[in-house]
Amino acid sequence: MASFMFLLHDNTSMPEDLSAEDVQGVIEEYLAWRKEVANEGKLIGGEKLTDDGGRHLAMSDGGIRVTDGPYAEIKEALGGYFAIKAADYDEAIEIAKTCPHIKYGTKIEVRQIDEINLADM
Repeated sequence: MASFMFLLHDNTSMPEDLSAEDVQGVIEEYLAWRKEVANEGKLIGGEKLTDDGGRHLAMSDGGIRVTDGPYAEIKEALGGYFAIKAADYDEAIEIAKTCPHIKYGTKIEVRQIDEINLADM
């Protein structure tokens, strides 16, 4: 069985019309989905990322430049991830289609994890 990452992309601005009850309902949907995937033995892990945008490192003029993110002009950011087990991309896609993020985020990027055995290196 292969491992896949679901990279959860979000809009950087939250809708202002969401009530506390609406937010709680969304959280409960994610928790129920996570529990279902875990009960099927397919969940490896996953977390929501903080809203601060993190730090971005890049080579610049022979050195490493560290900047805060996201930038004001960015409309989409990585908001979290799930790691799951699936037979192949087709099964991973079918699992991703059931994730609540497909309704609430901007997209789910599905990537297969290249499981490199460091002991063999």
